[in-house]
Amino acid sequence: MKRSFLALCGVVSTLAIAAAADWPQWRGPARDGLSPETELLAQWPEGGPPLLWKTDGLGEGYSSVAVSDGRVFTQGQKERRQFVIALNEETGEMLWETPLGNSYRHGRGNGPRGTPTVNQGNVYALGGEGSLISVEAATGKRLWYTNLLNRFGGRNTSWGISESPLVDSKRVIVNAGGSGASVVALDKKNGNLIWKSQSDEAGYSSAVAAQAGGISHYIVLTGEAAVGLRADNGRLLWRYERVSNRTANVATPIVRGDHVFVSSDYGTGGALLELTEDRGDLEAREVYFNRDMRNHYSSSVLVGDYLYGYSSRILTSMNFKTGEVAWRDRSVGKGQIIYADGHLYLLSEDGDVGLVEATPDGYREKSRYSIGRGDYPTWALPAIANGKLFLRDQDRLFCYNIRAD
Repeated sequence: MKRSFLALCGVVSTLAIAAAADWPQWRGPARDGLSPETELLAQWPEGGPPLLWKTDGLGEGYSSVAVSDGRVFTQGQKERRQFVIALNEETGEMLWETPLGNSYRHGRGNGPRGTPTVNQGNVYALGGEGSLISVEAATGKRLWYTNLLNRFGGRNTSWGISESPLVDSKRVIVNAGGSGASVVALDKKNGNLIWKSQSDEAGYSSAVAAQAGGISHYIVLTGEAAVGLRADNGRLLWRYERVSNRTANVATPIVRGDHVFVSSDYGTGGALLELTEDRGDLEAREVYFNRDMRNHYSSSVLVGDYLYGYSSRILTSMNFKTGEVAWRDRSVGKGQIIYADGHLYLLSEDGDVGLVEATPDGYREKSRYSIGRGDYPTWALPAIANGKLFLRDQDRLFCYNIRAD
Protein backbone atom coordinates (compact mmCIF):
# COMPACT_ATOMS: atom_id res chain seq x y z
CA MET A 1 0.00 0.00 0.00
CA LYS A 2 2.81 2.40 0.95
CA ARG A 3 4.67 1.63 -2.29
CA SER A 4 1.49 2.24 -4.32
CA PHE A 5 0.91 5.52 -2.52
CA LEU A 6 4.47 6.67 -3.20
CA ALA A 7 4.16 5.66 -6.84
CA LEU A 8 0.93 7.63 -7.12
CA CYS A 9 2.63 10.66 -5.56
CA GLY A 10 5.42 10.33 -8.11
CA VAL A 11 2.93 10.25 -10.98
CA VAL A 12 1.08 13.29 -9.64
CA SER A 13 4.36 15.14 -9.19
CA THR A 14 5.46 14.30 -12.73
CA LEU A 15 2.13 15.43 -14.15
CA ALA A 16 2.35 18.70 -12.22
CA ILE A 17 5.81 19.37 -13.62
CA ALA A 18 4.65 18.58 -17.14
CA ALA A 19 1.63 20.85 -16.82
CA ALA A 20 3.79 23.67 -15.48
CA ALA A 21 6.03 23.39 -18.55
CA ASP A 22 3.16 24.10 -20.95
CA TRP A 23 2.50 27.59 -22.36
CA PRO A 24 -1.32 27.60 -22.42
CA GLN A 25 -2.03 31.24 -23.26
CA TRP A 26 -0.70 34.63 -24.28
CA ARG A 27 2.61 35.32 -22.45
CA GLY A 28 2.70 31.91 -20.82
CA PRO A 29 1.31 30.24 -17.71
CA ALA A 30 0.90 33.44 -15.67
CA ARG A 31 0.51 35.95 -18.54
CA ASP A 32 3.80 37.57 -17.54
CA GLY A 33 6.13 36.39 -20.32
CA LEU A 34 8.05 34.13 -17.92
CA SER A 35 8.62 30.42 -18.46
CA PRO A 36 9.18 28.27 -15.34
CA GLU A 37 11.49 25.92 -17.22
CA THR A 38 15.10 25.31 -16.22
CA GLU A 39 18.04 23.30 -17.60
CA LEU A 40 17.84 25.09 -20.94
CA LEU A 41 20.73 25.85 -23.28
CA ALA A 42 22.82 28.78 -22.00
CA GLN A 43 24.26 29.30 -25.48
CA TRP A 44 23.21 28.25 -28.97
CA PRO A 45 25.28 26.80 -31.80
CA GLU A 46 25.94 29.06 -34.77
CA GLY A 47 22.73 29.10 -36.77
CA GLY A 48 20.57 28.61 -33.70
CA PRO A 49 19.48 25.71 -31.49
CA PRO A 50 18.63 22.35 -33.10
CA LEU A 51 15.54 22.56 -35.29
CA LEU A 52 13.00 19.87 -34.37
CA TRP A 53 10.50 20.74 -37.06
CA LYS A 54 9.24 23.51 -39.29
CA THR A 55 5.78 23.76 -40.78
CA ASP A 56 3.92 26.10 -43.08
CA GLY A 57 0.31 26.38 -44.15
CA LEU A 58 -0.84 28.37 -41.12
CA GLY A 59 -1.99 31.28 -43.25
CA GLU A 60 -1.70 34.99 -42.62
CA GLY A 61 -1.71 36.60 -39.19
CA TYR A 62 0.30 37.74 -36.19
CA SER A 63 -0.98 35.14 -33.73
CA SER A 64 1.54 33.54 -31.40
CA VAL A 65 1.07 29.99 -30.09
CA ALA A 66 -0.34 28.34 -26.99
CA VAL A 67 0.95 24.89 -26.03
CA SER A 68 -1.04 22.46 -23.90
CA ASP A 69 -1.35 18.71 -23.49
CA GLY A 70 0.80 17.83 -26.49
CA ARG A 71 -0.86 20.29 -28.87
CA VAL A 72 0.18 23.64 -30.32
CA PHE A 73 -2.65 26.11 -30.94
CA THR A 74 -2.56 29.19 -33.14
CA GLN A 75 -4.71 31.17 -35.56
CA GLY A 76 -4.39 32.01 -39.24
CA GLN A 77 -6.24 33.34 -42.24
CA LYS A 78 -6.61 31.45 -45.49
CA GLU A 79 -8.46 32.94 -48.43
CA ARG A 80 -11.66 34.42 -46.94
CA ARG A 81 -11.72 32.76 -43.53
CA GLN A 82 -9.91 32.97 -40.21
CA PHE A 83 -9.17 29.67 -38.47
CA VAL A 84 -8.17 28.24 -35.11
CA ILE A 85 -5.49 25.62 -35.71
CA ALA A 86 -4.08 22.72 -33.68
CA LEU A 87 -0.76 20.97 -34.40
CA ASN A 88 1.00 18.00 -32.90
CA GLU A 89 3.64 19.38 -30.51
CA GLU A 90 6.22 16.70 -31.36
CA THR A 91 5.92 16.69 -35.14
CA GLY A 92 4.16 19.88 -36.27
CA GLU A 93 1.53 17.80 -38.07
CA MET A 94 -1.82 19.57 -38.36
CA LEU A 95 -4.46 17.91 -36.19
CA TRP A 96 -7.45 20.10 -37.00
CA GLU A 97 -8.50 23.57 -38.10
CA THR A 98 -11.84 25.17 -37.26
CA PRO A 99 -13.30 28.26 -38.96
CA LEU A 100 -13.22 31.25 -36.63
CA GLY A 101 -14.83 34.02 -38.66
CA ASN A 102 -14.75 36.00 -41.87
CA SER A 103 -11.46 37.39 -43.13
CA TYR A 104 -9.85 40.49 -41.68
CA ARG A 105 -7.83 42.56 -44.13
CA HIS A 106 -5.40 45.39 -43.44
CA GLY A 107 -2.59 47.08 -45.35
CA ARG A 108 -0.12 46.22 -42.56
CA GLY A 109 -0.99 42.53 -42.64
CA ASN A 110 -4.16 40.45 -42.81
CA GLY A 111 -5.63 37.88 -40.47
CA PRO A 112 -6.00 37.34 -36.73
CA ARG A 113 -3.77 39.09 -34.19
CA GLY A 114 -4.68 37.40 -30.90
CA THR A 115 -3.34 34.18 -29.40
CA PRO A 116 -5.64 31.28 -28.35
CA THR A 117 -6.21 30.58 -24.65
CA VAL A 118 -6.46 26.96 -23.45
CA ASN A 119 -8.47 26.26 -20.30
CA GLN A 120 -9.76 22.94 -18.95
CA GLY A 121 -9.83 21.17 -22.30
CA ASN A 122 -11.28 24.04 -24.32
CA VAL A 123 -9.74 26.72 -26.54
CA TYR A 124 -10.88 30.36 -26.74
CA ALA A 125 -9.81 32.52 -29.69
CA LEU A 126 -10.58 36.03 -30.91
CA GLY A 127 -10.37 37.07 -34.56
CA GLY A 128 -9.27 40.37 -36.07
CA GLU A 129 -12.86 41.36 -36.91
CA GLY A 130 -14.31 40.54 -33.48
CA SER A 131 -15.28 36.87 -33.79
CA LEU A 132 -14.92 35.01 -30.49
CA ILE A 133 -15.10 31.22 -30.43
CA SER A 134 -14.79 28.35 -28.00
CA VAL A 135 -13.81 24.90 -29.30
CA GLU A 136 -12.79 21.54 -27.87
CA ALA A 137 -9.00 21.33 -27.64
CA ALA A 138 -8.90 17.66 -28.62
CA THR A 139 -11.15 17.83 -31.68
CA GLY A 140 -11.73 21.45 -32.71
CA LYS A 141 -15.48 20.98 -32.31
CA ARG A 142 -17.20 24.36 -31.97
CA LEU A 143 -18.90 24.88 -28.62
CA TRP A 144 -20.12 28.46 -28.99
CA TYR A 145 -19.53 31.57 -31.09
CA THR A 146 -20.26 35.29 -30.93
CA ASN A 147 -19.09 38.47 -32.64
CA LEU A 148 -18.16 41.07 -30.03
CA LEU A 149 -18.54 44.12 -32.25
CA ASN A 150 -21.98 43.16 -33.51
CA ARG A 151 -23.20 42.03 -30.10
CA PHE A 152 -21.96 44.95 -27.99
CA GLY A 153 -21.99 47.80 -30.49
CA GLY A 154 -18.28 48.50 -30.64
CA ARG A 155 -16.23 49.47 -33.67
CA ASN A 156 -13.09 47.82 -34.87
CA THR A 157 -9.77 49.36 -33.95
CA SER A 158 -7.47 50.91 -36.56
CA TRP A 159 -5.22 47.82 -36.81
CA GLY A 160 -7.77 45.14 -35.95
CA ILE A 161 -8.89 43.46 -32.74
CA SER A 162 -5.64 42.14 -31.25
CA GLU A 163 -6.57 40.87 -27.81
CA SER A 164 -5.97 37.40 -26.41
CA PRO A 165 -8.94 36.37 -24.23
CA LEU A 166 -8.39 36.02 -20.49
CA VAL A 167 -10.13 32.97 -18.97
CA ASP A 168 -10.44 33.20 -15.20
CA SER A 169 -12.70 31.02 -13.06
CA LYS A 170 -15.94 30.73 -15.06
CA ARG A 171 -15.40 33.99 -16.97
CA VAL A 172 -13.94 34.98 -20.34
CA ILE A 173 -12.77 38.61 -20.17
CA VAL A 174 -12.50 40.68 -23.36
CA ASN A 175 -12.35 44.38 -24.27
CA ALA A 176 -15.36 44.64 -26.60
CA GLY A 177 -15.25 48.44 -26.83
CA GLY A 178 -19.02 49.04 -26.79
CA SER A 179 -20.96 51.81 -25.07
CA GLY A 180 -21.64 50.52 -21.56
CA ALA A 181 -19.81 47.36 -22.63
CA SER A 182 -16.18 48.29 -23.04
CA VAL A 183 -15.09 45.27 -21.01
CA VAL A 184 -17.36 42.23 -20.80
CA ALA A 185 -17.31 38.97 -18.88
CA LEU A 186 -18.86 35.99 -20.66
CA ASP A 187 -19.64 32.54 -19.28
CA LYS A 188 -16.88 30.30 -20.59
CA LYS A 189 -19.29 27.37 -20.99
CA ASN A 190 -21.79 29.04 -23.31
CA GLY A 191 -20.79 32.66 -24.04
CA ASN A 192 -23.69 34.13 -22.05
CA LEU A 193 -23.15 37.60 -20.62
CA ILE A 194 -22.19 37.73 -16.93
CA TRP A 195 -21.47 41.47 -16.72
CA LYS A 196 -20.45 44.47 -18.80
CA SER A 197 -18.66 47.63 -17.73
CA GLN A 198 -17.48 51.07 -18.89
CA SER A 199 -17.64 52.75 -22.32
CA ASP A 200 -14.00 53.05 -23.42
CA GLU A 201 -12.98 52.19 -26.94
CA ALA A 202 -11.11 48.91 -27.18
CA GLY A 203 -7.33 48.89 -26.95
CA TYR A 204 -4.90 46.29 -28.29
CA SER A 205 -3.87 45.01 -24.86
CA SER A 206 -4.91 41.78 -23.11
CA ALA A 207 -6.43 41.73 -19.62
CA VAL A 208 -4.76 40.24 -16.54
CA ALA A 209 -6.21 38.99 -13.25
CA ALA A 210 -4.99 40.56 -10.01
CA GLN A 211 -5.46 40.54 -6.25
CA ALA A 212 -4.99 43.66 -4.13
CA GLY A 213 -6.35 44.44 -0.68
CA GLY A 214 -8.10 41.08 -0.75
CA ILE A 215 -10.12 42.14 -3.82
CA SER A 216 -10.08 40.03 -6.99
CA HIS A 217 -10.14 42.25 -10.05
CA TYR A 218 -9.13 42.52 -13.69
CA ILE A 219 -6.72 45.09 -15.06
CA VAL A 220 -7.37 46.17 -18.63
CA LEU A 221 -5.51 48.75 -20.71
CA THR A 222 -8.35 49.97 -22.92
CA GLY A 223 -8.08 52.48 -25.74
CA GLU A 224 -8.44 55.28 -23.21
CA ALA A 225 -7.09 54.25 -19.80
CA ALA A 226 -5.83 51.52 -17.51
CA VAL A 227 -8.79 50.35 -15.43
CA GLY A 228 -9.34 47.95 -12.55
CA LEU A 229 -12.70 46.13 -12.49
CA ARG A 230 -14.10 43.84 -9.80
CA ALA A 231 -13.99 40.23 -10.96
CA ASP A 232 -17.44 39.32 -9.68
CA ASN A 233 -19.50 42.18 -11.10
CA GLY A 234 -17.29 44.44 -13.27
CA ARG A 235 -17.64 47.50 -11.02
CA LEU A 236 -14.97 50.13 -11.62
CA LEU A 237 -12.43 50.20 -8.79
CA TRP A 238 -9.82 52.53 -10.24
CA ARG A 239 -8.90 54.34 -13.44
CA TYR A 240 -5.58 55.79 -14.64
CA GLU A 241 -5.48 57.79 -17.90
CA ARG A 242 -1.96 59.24 -18.01
CA VAL A 243 -0.49 56.16 -19.66
CA SER A 244 -2.96 56.20 -22.57
CA ASN A 245 -1.86 57.75 -25.86
CA ARG A 246 -5.27 57.43 -27.58
CA THR A 247 -3.52 55.92 -30.63
CA ALA A 248 -2.52 52.37 -29.72
CA ASN A 249 -2.35 51.03 -26.17
CA VAL A 250 -0.85 47.57 -26.65
CA ALA A 251 1.33 46.29 -23.81
CA THR A 252 -0.06 43.83 -21.27
CA PRO A 253 -0.09 45.21 -17.68
CA ILE A 254 2.51 43.69 -15.34
CA VAL A 255 1.34 42.89 -11.81
CA ARG A 256 3.41 42.08 -8.73
CA GLY A 257 1.53 42.02 -5.45
CA ASP A 258 -0.23 45.36 -4.96
CA HIS A 259 1.75 47.08 -7.74
CA VAL A 260 1.01 47.25 -11.46
CA PHE A 261 3.16 48.61 -14.30
CA VAL A 262 1.45 49.95 -17.42
CA SER A 263 3.10 51.42 -20.48
CA SER A 264 2.54 52.71 -24.02
CA ASP A 265 4.55 54.41 -26.75
CA TYR A 266 3.80 57.27 -29.18
CA GLY A 267 5.79 59.54 -26.91
CA THR A 268 3.86 58.59 -23.79
CA GLY A 269 5.63 56.41 -21.19
CA GLY A 270 5.22 53.97 -18.34
CA ALA A 271 3.89 54.18 -14.81
CA LEU A 272 4.08 52.13 -11.65
CA LEU A 273 0.85 52.21 -9.64
CA GLU A 274 0.35 51.11 -6.05
CA LEU A 275 -3.09 49.67 -5.29
CA THR A 276 -4.47 50.15 -1.79
CA GLU A 277 -7.80 49.04 -0.33
CA ASP A 278 -10.19 51.64 1.07
CA ARG A 279 -13.52 50.39 2.46
CA GLY A 280 -14.06 47.82 -0.26
CA ASP A 281 -12.64 49.94 -3.07
CA LEU A 282 -9.15 50.22 -4.51
CA GLU A 283 -7.17 53.39 -4.99
CA ALA A 284 -4.40 53.55 -7.61
CA ARG A 285 -1.56 55.81 -6.49
CA GLU A 286 1.11 56.78 -9.00
CA VAL A 287 4.54 55.79 -7.66
CA TYR A 288 6.34 57.14 -10.72
CA PHE A 289 5.76 58.01 -14.37
CA ASN A 290 8.60 58.27 -16.86
CA ARG A 291 9.38 58.00 -20.55
CA ASP A 292 12.19 55.48 -20.13
CA MET A 293 10.05 52.38 -20.82
CA ARG A 294 7.69 53.14 -23.68
CA ASN A 295 6.37 49.74 -24.78
CA HIS A 296 5.02 49.95 -28.33
CA TYR A 297 3.67 46.60 -29.63
CA SER A 298 5.54 44.39 -27.16
CA SER A 299 5.32 43.97 -23.38
CA SER A 300 8.17 43.97 -20.87
CA VAL A 301 9.04 41.07 -18.56
CA LEU A 302 9.72 41.49 -14.85
CA VAL A 303 12.67 39.40 -13.61
CA GLY A 304 13.68 39.96 -10.00
CA ASP A 305 13.54 43.69 -9.38
CA TYR A 306 14.05 44.69 -13.01
CA LEU A 307 11.89 45.18 -16.06
CA TYR A 308 13.37 44.19 -19.41
CA GLY A 309 11.59 45.46 -22.47
CA TYR A 310 11.68 47.57 -25.59
CA SER A 311 11.37 51.29 -24.95
CA SER A 312 10.25 52.15 -28.45
CA ARG A 313 13.16 50.60 -30.42
CA ILE A 314 15.73 50.22 -27.62
CA LEU A 315 16.02 47.18 -25.34
CA THR A 316 16.02 48.60 -21.81
CA SER A 317 16.59 47.33 -18.28
CA MET A 318 14.78 49.41 -15.66
CA ASN A 319 14.28 49.07 -11.91
CA PHE A 320 10.64 48.13 -11.31
CA LYS A 321 10.37 49.88 -7.96
CA THR A 322 12.14 53.16 -8.78
CA GLY A 323 12.01 53.58 -12.57
CA GLU A 324 15.81 54.01 -12.71
CA VAL A 325 17.36 52.75 -15.95
CA ALA A 326 20.15 50.19 -15.59
CA TRP A 327 21.13 49.92 -19.27
CA ARG A 328 19.99 50.37 -22.87
CA ASP A 329 21.07 48.52 -26.01
CA ARG A 330 19.87 48.24 -29.61
CA SER A 331 20.34 44.46 -29.33
CA VAL A 332 18.85 42.44 -32.23
CA GLY A 333 16.53 45.31 -33.05
CA LYS A 334 13.02 46.26 -32.04
CA GLY A 335 10.88 43.23 -31.33
CA GLN A 336 9.33 40.85 -28.81
CA ILE A 337 10.72 39.46 -25.55
CA ILE A 338 10.10 36.55 -23.16
CA TYR A 339 12.19 35.01 -20.36
CA ALA A 340 13.34 31.56 -19.23
CA ASP A 341 16.13 30.12 -17.08
CA GLY A 342 18.17 33.28 -16.59
CA HIS A 343 17.90 34.52 -20.16
CA LEU A 344 15.89 36.88 -22.33
CA TYR A 345 14.65 35.42 -25.62
CA LEU A 346 14.33 38.10 -28.29
CA LEU A 347 12.73 38.09 -31.74
CA SER A 348 13.18 41.24 -33.79
CA GLU A 349 10.68 42.41 -36.37
CA ASP A 350 13.29 41.53 -39.02
CA GLY A 351 13.51 37.90 -37.90
CA ASP A 352 16.70 38.10 -35.83
CA VAL A 353 16.68 35.91 -32.72
CA GLY A 354 18.78 36.67 -29.65
CA LEU A 355 19.65 35.02 -26.34
CA VAL A 356 20.67 37.59 -23.72
CA GLU A 357 21.55 37.18 -20.05
CA ALA A 358 18.89 38.73 -17.82
CA THR A 359 20.99 40.94 -15.57
CA PRO A 360 20.84 44.63 -14.65
CA ASP A 361 24.66 44.71 -14.72
CA GLY A 362 24.80 45.26 -18.48
CA TYR A 363 23.81 43.92 -21.88
CA ARG A 364 25.32 40.44 -22.28
CA GLU A 365 24.39 38.72 -25.54
CA LYS A 366 25.08 34.99 -25.64
CA SER A 367 23.82 33.95 -29.11
CA ARG A 368 22.15 35.28 -32.23
CA TYR A 369 20.77 33.87 -35.51
CA SER A 370 18.00 34.68 -38.02
CA ILE A 371 14.83 33.01 -39.27
CA GLY A 372 14.37 35.71 -41.92
CA ARG A 373 11.09 37.45 -42.64
CA GLY A 374 8.55 37.76 -45.40
CA ASP A 375 6.55 40.75 -46.55
CA TYR A 376 5.53 41.74 -43.01
CA PRO A 377 7.39 42.16 -39.71
CA THR A 378 7.86 39.13 -37.44
CA TRP A 379 5.59 40.49 -34.69
CA ALA A 380 4.39 37.20 -33.19
CA LEU A 381 5.51 36.58 -29.60
CA PRO A 382 7.92 33.64 -29.07
CA ALA A 383 6.78 30.82 -26.77
CA ILE A 384 8.65 28.25 -24.66
CA ALA A 385 7.14 24.91 -23.66
CA ASN A 386 8.54 21.53 -22.66
CA GLY A 387 12.10 22.38 -23.65
CA LYS A 388 11.06 23.81 -27.00
CA LEU A 389 11.20 27.31 -28.48
CA PHE A 390 8.40 28.25 -30.89
CA LEU A 391 8.82 31.11 -33.38
CA ARG A 392 6.02 32.15 -35.74
CA ASP A 393 6.37 34.25 -38.88
CA GLN A 394 3.04 34.50 -40.69
CA ASP A 395 2.58 31.17 -42.54
CA ARG A 396 5.67 29.55 -40.96
CA LEU A 397 6.22 28.05 -37.52
CA PHE A 398 9.62 26.89 -36.23
CA CYS A 399 10.11 24.54 -33.29
CA TYR A 400 13.60 24.29 -31.72
CA ASN A 401 15.07 22.06 -29.03
CA ILE A 402 16.50 24.34 -26.34
CA ARG A 403 16.86 21.75 -23.60
CA ALA A 404 20.40 21.25 -22.26
CA ASP A 405 21.20 17.51 -22.45
